Amino acid sequence: MVREDGKRNFVLVEDDGEETSVFSGRYPRQAALKAARRLHPAPSRDEVDGHATLRLRERGTDKVHIYEGWAWTEAKGDDAPEWMDDYVTRSNVSKQGIEHLDE
Repeated sequence: MVREDGKRNFVLVEDDGEETSVFSGRYPRQAALKAARRLHPAPSRDEVDGHATLRLRERGTDKVHIYEGWAWTEAKGDDAPEWMDDYVTRSNVSKQGIEHLDE
């Protein structure tokens, strides 16, 4: 279901079927990137060793978007504000497909 601002809500589905966190974005990938930032980050982009499967169900539909996601930390940019930590978490995702729930 699309909100007035054009964003949609996506619920993170755990392996046991429990729906835990809600992420919003105009596109499923935007919500998946937000979810991937919560993964345990690798020390750098070159040292990413594992990928996690992220299953995001779009609220109001039977669609489950499936992504492989990973995260890493890197130093903040020179133009970053002073209040930010010295290191930031970055993430990336790769879409694996869409499933439809059989209810």
